[in-house]
Amino acid sequence: MQYPRAAASGTPSSTIRRICLLTTLYAYAGLFLSALIAATILPAQSEAVLAVMLASKAYPPLLLLAVASAGNILGAVINWFLGRGIEVFADRRWFPVKPDALRSATRWYHRYGRWSLLASWLPVVGDPLTVVAGVLREPFWSFLVLVSIGKIARYAVLAAIVLNWA
Repeated sequence: MQYPRAAASGTPSSTIRRICLLTTLYAYAGLFLSALIAATILPAQSEAVLAVMLASKAYPPLLLLAVASAGNILGAVINWFLGRGIEVFADRRWFPVKPDALRSATRWYHRYGRWSLLASWLPVVGDPLTVVAGVLREPFWSFLVLVSIGKIARYAVLAAIVLNWA
């Protein structure tokens, strides 16, 4: 990264250096948080944030891919833990998932199995799929591996597209 030079000395100003460093850290933190939020039930578009950062060519693409993937995978892990603990509330009136819907999701997951987690990157169905994996007690390590493959592959394809167009 090029730092502005102080007028008199020709060396980078320590204040400017700190500002540049903080700006870079905030950019990575913003990408991480957008990817994490996008992987939960909350609506967010981490792909847009990643695409803009890639197109700017101000950041190393592999580091952007790693940061976005880590945030998105962590969001899926949060969903898995929510799924593990949510069924204790299934008998409550306020519980958002009806018993029939839970049985239907269980049948669907059993039909397609753990391999359906490779599609956890898909919009609309991907995030609930990670919750269902928790409810149905998918082992954590197989969950983590399959979700990671799907989510990293999605961001890698996006990066390839953006970097070829930018």
